[in-house]
Amino acid sequence: MMVSFAGVVRPVVDRVHVSLRHASVPGVSALYGGVRPGIEVDAFYALLDHPVAESALAARMVYFAFDPDAEEARGLVARVNGSWELTGAGRERVLGVDRVFTEAAERLWSYRPIATMPGGEAVATAAGLIGRLLEAGQASGGPVFRALTPVWEPPGGSAAQRLVARLEALRHYRADAHRAAWGAAGLTVAEVQALGPGAVKDGIEAETNRLDDQVYEVLDEGERWLLLGALGALADGLSAP
Repeated sequence: MMVSFAGVVRPVVDRVHVSLRHASVPGVSALYGGVRPGIEVDAFYALLDHPVAESALAARMVYFAFDPDAEEARGLVARVNGSWELTGAGRERVLGVDRVFTEAAERLWSYRPIATMPGGEAVATAAGLIGRLLEAGQASGGPVFRALTPVWEPPGGSAAQRLVARLEALRHYRADAHRAAWGAAGLTVAEVQALGPGAVKDGIEAETNRLDDQVYEVLDEGERWLLLGALGALADGLSAP
């Protein structure tokens, strides 16, 4: 049976990403005074680098309740000539979010309860390999991925800071693949969200993996093992409730 590398690595990428976001909740909540963050946090690594087309951000938010007028009224992002941009206040706010994310990442990923865990070495390995994936994805990625890359990376930033931003961007590549797969199957957003187990859902997942696998073709087999091992070695701090 042919095994999809994208299908294997996807839950590992998601675990690392979700655990980092989870660890950052207290710090982000403090920055926002308990108010729920908006789209400036969903796309800030791109917005710090360049304006993002309205259509691309709407597609990014297709699974969620998204009110552009309400987002703009918060004063952190603004629509300018068909694109979203950060306001001055928005830029200051998301730079604070970046600091929270980076501090959480460095705390989690440097944790080595036993000597065989690689810590920072794995972070640097994963960041480098994912950087190559993002470059390769410019040729094969979907519209949201292309709109949300390149990501902002400050000069002199740590490997952990780079990995946080690059992981976020890599997940957009798969998200585009998933939207393309269920769209080709003739489903609406509501229909795909309501899908239960079965042939239709399995088919969409298989097509998503097929499209997502394209970006990993830039890596040879050994590099794929390195990426999977590096991400899998990172401590996540998650625990069952």
